[in-house]
This record gives sequence, C-alpha cells and structure tokens, in this order.
Amino acid sequence: MDELHLRQESPLAAGYWCEVIAYTPHDGRAFWLGSHPATTPRLALRWLHERGYHVADQLDPHAALPVHHWVTDQREHERALSHLAQGAMYAHTIFDDTTRYVLTARPTGTTLRQAP
Repeated sequence: MDELHLRQESPLAAGYWCEVIAYTPHDGRAFWLGSHPATTPRLALRWLHERGYHVADQLDPHAALPVHHWVTDQREHERALSHLAQGAMYAHTIFDDTTRYVLTARPTGTTLRQAP
C-alpha cells in the first residue's frame, strides 16, 4: 500500500474496501457494480449482504435462493468476519445462467495483513 492510499482522507485508509463486479464468462467481460469503504469487518460484511440482496432482486427466484441463504448463514457470516479481522480478503460469488457476481471485501491500510 503506497503512502497516498494510507492518508486519512483516502477511502483506502478506512480499513476495508468492498466491491461488487459482474463477470460474463462467455465473453470475458467484467462490469464494476459498486464499491464502498468500511471501517470494520462487520460493516464491510453488512455492505456485501446489502449488495447481495440488490443482485438477488435482479435474478429469477430460483437463482436468488442461494443468495438469501448466504446472507442468513450464521456460520459463513462468522467465517467471513474472522477472515477480515485476520487481515485476509473475503469473496463470495453469486452464479446466474450467464453471469457471475463477485462480492469482495479486503483489508486496506493498517488492517492489511503483511506477508511474512
């Protein structure tokens, strides 16, 4: 992480950076759907869940079921919080017939795990 991104005014200094990207495997295109800085792992995961609901609203009901399960899965929630708190990235992929939606949260700034 360079000095510019560690500055207090940078959203990357917030602690966690969250993103949602849609990917179409048949043609290799990617579409940025949004990003958000978060100060804690819990807030990062909350944003991912909200965005997951937004994606699910666009899917047919059958494809949306796994998203609703993911958002309410307490074991997965705790695993995600643990990964983020330990300085690791967390990612979840939502599958549709033609599109993959990748929701990620990663530590930035002082929360970033340094390589040994």
